[in-house]
Amino acid sequence: MKNNLTNIMLLVFLSGLLLLTGCTPGQTAKTAESQTEDRSWMFHDIVDAEFVKAHMDIPMPANVMLIDSRPYKTKFIQGHIPGAVSIPFSEFDQKTNLLPQDKSALLIFYCEGETCKLSHNSARKAEALGYKNVKVYSKGYPEWVTLKGNYPSVSAEQVALMISENKALIVDSRPKQAKYDKGHVPTAVNIPDTQFDELKGKLPRDLKTPVVFYCGGLDCPLSHKSAKKAIEMGYTDVSVFSLGYPEWEKLYGGSAPAVAAKSGGVEGAIDLDRFVSILANNPESIVIVDVRDPDEFAKGSFKTAVNIPVGNLEKKINELPTDKPVVFVCTTGARSGEAFYMTKDLKNSLKEVYYVEAGITFKGDGQYEIKKPKKS
Repeated sequence: MKNNLTNIMLLVFLSGLLLLTGCTPGQTAKTAESQTEDRSWMFHDIVDAEFVKAHMDIPMPANVMLIDSRPYKTKFIQGHIPGAVSIPFSEFDQKTNLLPQDKSALLIFYCEGETCKLSHNSARKAEALGYKNVKVYSKGYPEWVTLKGNYPSVSAEQVALMISENKALIVDSRPKQAKYDKGHVPTAVNIPDTQFDELKGKLPRDLKTPVVFYCGGLDCPLSHKSAKKAIEMGYTDVSVFSLGYPEWEKLYGGSAPAVAAKSGGVEGAIDLDRFVSILANNPESIVIVDVRDPDEFAKGSFKTAVNIPVGNLEKKINELPTDKPVVFVCTTGARSGEAFYMTKDLKNSLKEVYYVEAGITFKGDGQYEIKKPKKS
């Protein structure tokens, strides 16, 4: 009888407590569940890492923009998805000029994972501006860097910090004579991607050592190729400085060239005005050899160009014609410069051999844009 009375009193006490809080046990569980499932703040079009990968390239396609919505100084500079543009949500309204003019372009926003609202809020702003193809990679950067074979891109500021703290090996993936000897990031070792297997012994023995690869900027795939090879070797802390040496030189200045250019210019580089004039008036008077990879060449090149990837040039060196000047081209002057020096070493009988030392953007159907390099 005493036990029954005690149980009744306890039940009354608990009931009163629940009435005071305005909840019942079932309501409490339901409230917690509804809070967990509340995703009303999420953007309506969510994509995964495979979608992002399928729309990435080097350089990024003109109709695709990958946008990092995280703060620049505390997040982006330390690591971001290669090819991403920094437009922090807090600065979105001030940086809409960075968005493409084409409102049908694919915009993919990401931030710091599934609980991060920055990318979702930015996506809504973009849609309100009239963009019709907006997505959010909701798992964002935290997932990206954990996926097998992936690596982050870092900023010039982060590279400078790594150098000052002696925390990483910086690797220049550009050709030695054509690029590295003429200027490189301080402390960087030179392992040209085309000689990676031959020179990979320069990499640290400890596979946990941070290794940062760079080359000639966003249009240059050499550092990305080398990064993937290092990951395959077992290195666990690999990143790419995607903006590369042009960005470093702009922010910090270049290193003193190890080889002085001849005749006041760059050895082997064809005069750009002359090259443009030949393209416009007499393109058949020269042989243009595009030394990029076949998949890059297929997306666009000069109308009269032939494709011999620089990695295959040594085997095909005797196929180069001797009756016309030969001009090697790529997108940054790195691989074309390497082709020039290789040809001078292996087939010195060719008297007129040049390369284009400039940034070239191929737009398909023989269309192109050539940007002259800035004078130091």
